[in-house]
Amino acid sequence: MPKLDKDAAVEVKLDGAAAALEGALTDEVRRGLFEHPGMCVLVIAELQSVTYTGHAETEDKPAQVKLRMRLVEAARDDEQTRLVAEVMRAMYRRRKMDDTLDEIGPGAAVVEDAVSQALAGHPTETEFEVHEQRKRSRRGSRVEQHG
Repeated sequence: MPKLDKDAAVEVKLDGAAAALEGALTDEVRRGLFEHPGMCVLVIAELQSVTYTGHAETEDKPAQVKLRMRLVEAARDDEQTRLVAEVMRAMYRRRKMDDTLDEIGPGAAVVEDAVSQALAGHPTETEFEVHEQRKRSRRGSRVEQHG
């Protein structure tokens, strides 16, 4: 595992695997992004480091890490866009208050209240699992009649 000085700059790049992002965007959003250059879509994403390039002390190049979007969900309507934007603003406010805007490495990210409020109208993981179980149960209980 590479070790860097606390003040070392690390360049970040996204790798070419965009399947998670493509899957999160509806056909309508994809079309809008194509037809309206400059259009923005807010997403929530999980980034995973997949490769890194180290550096020698004699080189004048920054260390580099390549990230892949593993999980991503895009806001699908105005309400979801507003909620994601509010969570982002809350996270920004926390970093600003903690003086971690320019910090290298994991800064404090205490946004539980904003996330809870933003997700209040969305299904929980348990509610989703119950929904999926009901769907499976309905599919398995079909009776076909042949006549």
